[in-house]
This record gives sequence, structure tokens and C-alpha cells, in this order.
Amino acid sequence: MYLLTIKDGLVTRHIGPYPSPKQASDDLDRVLSSCSDRARWQIHALECPGDVPFGQAMGDGQRSIAAIAS
Repeated sequence: MYLLTIKDGLVTRHIGPYPSPKQASDDLDRVLSSCSDRARWQIHALECPGDVPFGQAMGDGQRSIAAIAS
């Protein structure tokens, strides 16, 4: 599952979950229409806490973002 995160000034919105990153990006235009021109967005992979080894869950905050970028 994937989560769309929009940061617009001091407001952070989380939209989803989506079954695929493509569906999240397809919904992006609709979501951004209600945001300012300066809004920033990311698509994050959601992971079940039981599926991630403890060391990675606590120490590797960039794991989900790197997985999406590749």
C-alpha cells in the first residue's frame, strides 16, 4: 500500500492508502487542485511493522523513500 503526503505551508495532509504508486500519482492532480502552488508531495510505501526487522524500523528512515525512487 502507498500513502500520498502533501506539505502545504505548515499543514501536512496524508491521503490514501492506494494499492499502487500509479494510483496515488493518478489522484495527485485532484488532490493538488485544493493546495497552493508551493505544495510539496511524496508517495510513501506503507509497511506492516511486523514485516520490517527491528534495526531497520528504528534506524533507517530513508528506506521507504529510497525504495520508491528506484
